Amino acid sequence: MTIALGPDWLDPVNLLSGFGPYMLIGLCLIIFAECGLLVGFFLPGDSLLFTAGLFVAAGTIDTPLWLVCVLLTVCAFVGNVVGYYIGQKAGPALFSKPESKIFKKEYVDKTQEFFDKYGARAIVMARFVPIVRTFITAMAGVGKMDPKKYFTYSAIGGVAWAAGLTVLGYFLGQVSFIKENLSVTLLAIVFLSIVPIIIEVIKARKEKKSLLQEEADDITQVMQATLQDDSTQIIPRVER
Repeated sequence: MTIALGPDWLDPVNLLSGFGPYMLIGLCLIIFAECGLLVGFFLPGDSLLFTAGLFVAAGTIDTPLWLVCVLLTVCAFVGNVVGYYIGQKAGPALFSKPESKIFKKEYVDKTQEFFDKYGARAIVMARFVPIVRTFITAMAGVGKMDPKKYFTYSAIGGVAWAAGLTVLGYFLGQVSFIKENLSVTLLAIVFLSIVPIIIEVIKARKEKKSLLQEEADDITQVMQATLQDDSTQIIPRVER
């Protein structure tokens, strides 16, 4: 049991080792599924990529690092393309069911607001957030986000995520402390992956608080001006 990451079959080391000589093929399929198929939301993509880098460094995966990075980046990008069109084609039917507890139309509206607010950053940041990176792809299709823009930033995010974490695992995997404390390291990778979202949430709350304060100040000024006008108003004297 990997303490930080759940049951044995989701342990990235066990998961990859289970593919035997087809380890790289299995890894590519997992990355594709997590990025493009809604059923792949539970897969540990971040830790798998990091572990893949470890395996390349150790020779367990005997494919050159550059080729592994290219293959994983392509799978991540193609997964996004497939997920986008799944959302575009099947999304309206899924989200039109008012009784559905999973595929709610309000999710589409909220995702659209998220895209409108954070723009390209939302696409890149989503790559590093478990579960979000799976659903946001289909949601982009449902919301009919501009395909050219979405795929461009999906490619950028794919390189940063798939290639970046694999390279990180390759070099850090050669450090003795990392090898001896793999579970803690993988937990740290997962935590660091959600830091950008935490920062954005904090910023959004501060902006909202600031906006509310500005609105309150505006209302106060209007009320003060109104009261001042009332107090200085001359009441005409009635002749008897």
